[in-house]
Amino acid sequence: MAIESIADFIDHHYRHYNSAFLKEAAQAYVRHIDNGGKMFLAMAGAMSTGELGLSLARMIREGHIAAVCCSANNLEEDIFNMVAHDKYKRIPNWRNLTPEMEKELEKSGYNRVTDICIPEDEAFRAVEDKMIELWKRADKNGQRFFPHEYFYQLIDEGLVKDSYQIPETDSWVIEACKKKLPIFIPAWEDCTMGNIFCKHVMEGDISNFHVVKTGMEYMAELADWYCKTTMGKGLKELPVMDGHSTTHVVRPEDPACKCTVGFFQIGGGTAGDFPICVVPMIHQDLCRPCPYWGYFCQISDCTTSYGSYSGAFPTEKITWGKLDVDTPNFMIESDASIVAPLIFTYVCERAKKH
Repeated sequence: MAIESIADFIDHHYRHYNSAFLKEAAQAYVRHIDNGGKMFLAMAGAMSTGELGLSLARMIREGHIAAVCCSANNLEEDIFNMVAHDKYKRIPNWRNLTPEMEKELEKSGYNRVTDICIPEDEAFRAVEDKMIELWKRADKNGQRFFPHEYFYQLIDEGLVKDSYQIPETDSWVIEACKKKLPIFIPAWEDCTMGNIFCKHVMEGDISNFHVVKTGMEYMAELADWYCKTTMGKGLKELPVMDGHSTTHVVRPEDPACKCTVGFFQIGGGTAGDFPICVVPMIHQDLCRPCPYWGYFCQISDCTTSYGSYSGAFPTEKITWGKLDVDTPNFMIESDASIVAPLIFTYVCERAKKH
């Protein structure tokens, strides 16, 4: 058989074990979006520093991702990579570093993420000065924005454009900005820019913390986005339902369901658990009708375990009102830096353009 593409290679060679799960998850992803569904990406870890933007940017550009929830560092580190790429330092033998060698990296202004070191001065400080300007402007004007909206302003106004060291097409945040893709960032304070913002409020450079909208507001925004996407109406436009939460489920075949949204998860933790909880919240707490998530796939290197969200098997989510009995679900126990680009490339080669 002639292998003409990555998708051809996967279809032919990936037949068993985790490779089969990868292929089946990719094929189901294609079916989901080709049948009119949308895909939501939940991304934990340090995938931006791992340069996942090389494949993720294309997915966004071609319309195969409708919204993103990511750990706070993934938002900023994509832009750090844009402005300081040439100064990053790769450490091939990182497993052999002694504590003293790690200390020398810190003294030299390098922060290590596995085999790659982020140059503090060239990355953090280059973005910090411009971001402070945006925070202060909002503060002066009595405005409030979500964390990702400040990054969108940074990009739209070209404040660091002169510092770009890689093509814009390799940045997933820039591609998301072009499409004004919804991004949701729980626990934004758990990142470098979040720490810097806190410092400037504490020192009085910015009058209060409310200049940046919070995770609770992100959850409310996500609930409204999910209802508009799946039901064609905002949360407040939908009727309040009575009775047990399962009566609030709208099936894909119901005319009221405009589409279903799938959930593609890289890693675990808050970046995954925060957004997937929006469906039971809509059903059980807000008592509004909507469909379950219409597809689920998680790439995880966490061993299936007791009490661990990151290691929880997908069927457990049925009991929490997140997935249905017949929701296509996949758990690929492997390295996301290998698996995600393969699936993204497969989808781009096989799916219809959106």
